[in-house]
Amino acid sequence: MFKPEPFVTRLAFTASDRPEAQEACAALIARYGQASPADAQAIVALGGDGFMLETLHENLTGDRPIYGMNRGSVGFLMNEYSEDALLERINAAERAVIHPLQMVAIDAHHREHRAVAINEVSLLRQTRQTAKLRISIDGKVRLGELSCDGALVSTPAGSTAYNLSAHGPIIPLDARVLALTPISAFRPRRWRGALLAHTARVKFEIMEADKRPVSAVADNFEVRDVLEVHIAEDRDVALHMLFDAGRSLEERVLAEQFSV
Repeated sequence: MFKPEPFVTRLAFTASDRPEAQEACAALIARYGQASPADAQAIVALGGDGFMLETLHENLTGDRPIYGMNRGSVGFLMNEYSEDALLERINAAERAVIHPLQMVAIDAHHREHRAVAINEVSLLRQTRQTAKLRISIDGKVRLGELSCDGALVSTPAGSTAYNLSAHGPIIPLDARVLALTPISAFRPRRWRGALLAHTARVKFEIMEADKRPVSAVADNFEVRDVLEVHIAEDRDVALHMLFDAGRSLEERVLAEQFSV
């Protein structure tokens, strides 16, 4: 038998360093109280999209949903800010479940670095020299040499961020695919990237790494001078975000495809 979610009454508020976020946090705590992180049924994040990503990273092992309200400069992942009827909004909210990427990067000293990316893993040239990348999917080389400023692998949730700026495709949340997108590709000039099954395992090898150094960035975690980067979706981690009824993340992603 279907068991409804319990009515959320215990909230934990967190805010970015922006003055407007801090002021909003104080006002909301005064009105709704502040539960401890261990006791809270939901987390309310106040800030912009960057702060939402930080909050998600801090709660990778938790099962509490996160409801964001925009007190920053960009708010694609956030709900509109209002102090009124917050409990009602949260309990009527639509839930989005997203799965992050796991990155394993090997640097020039053959050290292994692991990180999680909710939006994307990007490879970026570090100097004026064009990067040269070899790309393998599931153990098979698919592109022997990509001359470019870089490349990225994006989740559906991150497809409207850096991926879109690099002219990559917008991906519906339930599409179960990843976007592989070049950044300013020079050769092959007409290659525009690929859509991959969410089970794909992507490997980047940096060619001429001494002459053409490349960094790897998983959201806000950067590794310099990488030799290899391995990327795969982690289905064992499920992050839950809450969006106001009628303004779900799925709806926002769909609407973005028709924006002009």
